[in-house]
Amino acid sequence: MKRSSKIMSVLLSALMASGILTACSSGSTTTTTAAATTTAAATTTAAETTTAAETTKAEETTKAAETTKAAETTKADDTSSSGTLNYTGEITLMHFSTSEESQGNGGSDGFRTVIAQWEKDHPDIKLNQTVLANDDYKTQIATQAAAGDLPDVFLLQGMNTKAWAAQGLIMDMTDIIKSSPYYSEYNQNYFTPFTDNDKLYGLPALTGGTCTVVVYDKNAWKEAGYDAFPTSWDDVKTADEYFKSNGYKETMAFGNGGQWQINSDFLSVIGDRYTGSDWFQSLVDKTGAAFTDDEFVKALTFTKDIFASGIFNDDFNTVTNEDAREYYISGESPAFIGGNWDVSYIGATLKESNEDLYNNTGFAVLPQPSDATGSTNTQNIGLGYAVSLNSKLADDQDKQAAAVDFAEYVTGPEFSNYVATNYALSGLTKVENVDLSAFDQFTQDFYNYSYVDTDTCEIYDSYVSSAVWSVLNTDLQTMLNGDMTPEDVAKAAQEAYTANY
Repeated sequence: MKRSSKIMSVLLSALMASGILTACSSGSTTTTTAAATTTAAATTTAAETTTAAETTKAEETTKAAETTKAAETTKADDTSSSGTLNYTGEITLMHFSTSEESQGNGGSDGFRTVIAQWEKDHPDIKLNQTVLANDDYKTQIATQAAAGDLPDVFLLQGMNTKAWAAQGLIMDMTDIIKSSPYYSEYNQNYFTPFTDNDKLYGLPALTGGTCTVVVYDKNAWKEAGYDAFPTSWDDVKTADEYFKSNGYKETMAFGNGGQWQINSDFLSVIGDRYTGSDWFQSLVDKTGAAFTDDEFVKALTFTKDIFASGIFNDDFNTVTNEDAREYYISGESPAFIGGNWDVSYIGATLKESNEDLYNNTGFAVLPQPSDATGSTNTQNIGLGYAVSLNSKLADDQDKQAAAVDFAEYVTGPEFSNYVATNYALSGLTKVENVDLSAFDQFTQDFYNYSYVDTDTCEIYDSYVSSAVWSVLNTDLQTMLNGDMTPEDVAKAAQEAYTANY
């Protein structure tokens, strides 16, 4: 079968239930020069920076009108911000929920919607937004942090928490968070990446989504002899023989061209299957665990071997996840491994182009390696970003209070009810008894996969340090090319960990 060109889907509709970009892509590295980065960021900022007066309120008002169910399920005193703020002036905000990203992306759509509502509630406060594409955002926010020039309010990645807290760049929000009117409704597990020495540095934002899911064609696998996706890799290898003899290019599609995908979309889960959760927590806490520990090296060895087994596309180490998911969409692959953002794209595209495959798409956890002794039904999930505050806000108590009000509002019940009602997604604030009856089977199945039917483990690159993951991700790609041993990968990662964390 000939490779199809990449499909450019422009119909990522608001009916799709799984479009969230979490920290799963945070392991990607940027090789752009400083001058080029500055120019690109400035260009993007000029195009996207808005003030409260310039916000496209007509669009947001229309969206708000279409979500009356969310408003009806939340008490009035929970869905509007205080309205009693003393501050009148400007607050700078930087985030990556662009208008393009919000199309079919529940988290970004919800974030933009609640931002617009907060602006409407506070006409005397000018909210100056700098809105960048995700990769540009990560580069620009790091540049501004290095210069000690962070915005008043911004999205913090978990991997930067400890370093930026130690540098005094971000506000200790422990007392703020614990005194929030919504505190009892917060999902406490989401705070972990933004915690350092029992201090909290942000309110987890956007939506909780998996970074690791097997998307598969249920009909194709049934024809291969499996009523559900296999739970063992040996069965996947057996199925590979059937698929290869029946015209498929590969059994599973994967893309690691950006280097971060093998970490976020595969190793975080496989590693946990070998080491257990206590190992990674010890790594985060610096209480003795090391990348060179035998169980983690076994996870690396398995990863190397399974990608050399022939069940994946030959070009997995050069194409991106965006490319690889097209192999599933086109029918060239009966399965694909990716994250929630891939499910969003796949679902929206298939809904328009291949309704039969859309209706027969299933979701499964990664099969269990035969020599792993940990949990078997796990996928990694979390909120990879948090709304954080510049520590300099402490110099202006009225401005700080306004920024706190904003942070609580955009992560509170209004946001969570919006994304639950419109996308079957979850945010920081819990929503009880989500009504799935309004959604189709594809959406219901993915909701249950993400939040009901599976156990969870951590996303590696939500923690530790980008300097560590940059080394590991580069070496993982080299290892999968056959040019580095698992032991050497582990050794280099440990050296980076010791030097940078």
